[in-house]
Amino acid sequence: MAGAVACMEEDSIPLHLQSFKLKPVTLKFQDIVYRVKMDLEAGRSVGWWSFAKKLEKERNTSENIILNGISGMVCPGEILAILGHSGSGKTSLLNVLGGRVDAKLSGTVRINGKPFVKPMKRMIGFVTQDDVLYPHLTVRETLLYAAILRLPKTLSRNDKEEQVESIIQELGLSKCRNTMIGGGISGGERKRVSIGHELLLNPSLLLLDEPTSGLDSTTAYRTMCVLQKLASTTRRTIVITIHQPSSRLYHMFHKLILLSHGNSIYFGQPSQALDYFSSIGFSPAFAVNPADFLLDLTNGIVSSVSECGSGNQVEVQEVESSVKQSLVEAYHIYLASDLKAQINIDQSVDSQSTPKYYCRKWTTSWFQQFWVLLERSMKLRRRCNSFDGQRIFQVLSASILAGLLWWHSSIHRIHDQVGLLFFFSVFWGYLPTMDAIFTSPEESVMLVKERSSGMYRLSSYLVARAAGDLPMELILPTLFVTLSYWMGGLKSEGTTFFLTLLVTLYNVVVSQSMGVALGAAIRDAKQAAAFASVTVMTFLLLGGYYIQTVPPFIAWLKYVSIHYHVYKLLLGVQYTEENIHDYCKNNITCRVSDLHPNSTKPANLLFDVVALGIMLVAYRLIAYVLLRRQKITQFY
Repeated sequence: MAGAVACMEEDSIPLHLQSFKLKPVTLKFQDIVYRVKMDLEAGRSVGWWSFAKKLEKERNTSENIILNGISGMVCPGEILAILGHSGSGKTSLLNVLGGRVDAKLSGTVRINGKPFVKPMKRMIGFVTQDDVLYPHLTVRETLLYAAILRLPKTLSRNDKEEQVESIIQELGLSKCRNTMIGGGISGGERKRVSIGHELLLNPSLLLLDEPTSGLDSTTAYRTMCVLQKLASTTRRTIVITIHQPSSRLYHMFHKLILLSHGNSIYFGQPSQALDYFSSIGFSPAFAVNPADFLLDLTNGIVSSVSECGSGNQVEVQEVESSVKQSLVEAYHIYLASDLKAQINIDQSVDSQSTPKYYCRKWTTSWFQQFWVLLERSMKLRRRCNSFDGQRIFQVLSASILAGLLWWHSSIHRIHDQVGLLFFFSVFWGYLPTMDAIFTSPEESVMLVKERSSGMYRLSSYLVARAAGDLPMELILPTLFVTLSYWMGGLKSEGTTFFLTLLVTLYNVVVSQSMGVALGAAIRDAKQAAAFASVTVMTFLLLGGYYIQTVPPFIAWLKYVSIHYHVYKLLLGVQYTEENIHDYCKNNITCRVSDLHPNSTKPANLLFDVVALGIMLVAYRLIAYVLLRRQKITQFY
């Protein structure tokens, strides 16, 4: 490579990717224009009629051009760097090239001469700027689960394990292979794990967003050495965005795109960039890192206006705007036509076909995805905070306190017993809801990343998550009911205790489903928690314990209250129609018959069981639909 810096010997790691043949890729993109609608008056009320709404929307929205006619190309074995200031459109261009943009887009993106289509995303590795990884999995586990889900089902599990081992060796991760991601690996190692996650599929095209961001110069250099080897040894096509590379990183690139506010001002070899800008009148006043000088140019800064505090601020801005405009014009005069001519030249590599397995929608079956995700989910729950000391203390304290407050109550204290049963429904309705809400945003980023890579179906993920949560989420409620039930003096029959426990666990599952739906509907955890608090409070008031005579216009809400149905079931399990009637006949303090006069009849209990079952399914379906409709590209 011209001008390239040789990498250090300790990074000379052999490549063993032979599970399936890598197909060289030539990436060409021409006249890419990317527009995003911006809301100018967010929150302003609109008219009642659809026509008025349309006019209001058109008046208060404007199109912001993120990319304006960007063109370029990169061949097998080359590294293309996208350089520019913050907000120049680097990440947006990378998302366009990776097929992760669904907004208003024009221009062409071609892989090996063929228009980009969705199945081609499986031949692309995409490494985001943030290392989105599960902190409670080891390096090997992270790569192994990804390999099982992403690699073709024609490969056996042993083949996939060998692929993981080769990646670990290739990226120099052997020393930390059994270390948890969140428990002691360095920033550079995390970045290499993210790269390895994408290399598992042996992608022909590798896209990386700020791979050196947050790394010190030495670690950034080593990371670039890995990428340089991937390009030169395996003839991969690599595109990266980078903000401010050091001079030795700058000379490791084969091609360079320089962006300024969505416009291209240079495309070509990095070694020729300074000569080009000197030829149009922009030269550094002194020896400087080429990347620093180019970044100044993208902001319209030249030596005449770069001195701190020099000149009027308005005048400086006018000069900078003029510089940027002249750079864009010079690009279209001197570079654009030659670049487009080069893009349109047919190359032999363009005639190569896309590998067949890349065109499959899923590399594994639904059940394979389910079992792998279930195994991973249960492992994460065991290592996560499902059984941390604070949670156990919270549940044990509440159960012991309830048992002491209701110590050996009896049928003669029926109102107190009813209060204990209602406490069961409230406590194990609120806690699972909040846990699910605060867990959803933490997992959503990982879900978006994995779905965008086509690792698994959303349905298999949701079912596996629900099944994986059950063992961990039901142990503490069982312990709670066991302590509180016998301390509270409730009916001392094994069958009654068992049914009470089942109803409580049923409550946990349904409430957790509501939390998952709320977490999917409201992405911000604090907002979701606030909305959930109001919802749970409404359900609590309509549960049948605090008020019996509800105005007809709002009484229907009780049928969507989880507490209403759970409370009725707990009463029906604990008391029979006969003993309620005998005790309440001459006891003016008895309120059970007033609360739910028909709560102990089998037909009514069956209605409550079915109603909760409908809620369970409905909340899960709502979560699925909401997550399905979410644009997975919005997080990148």
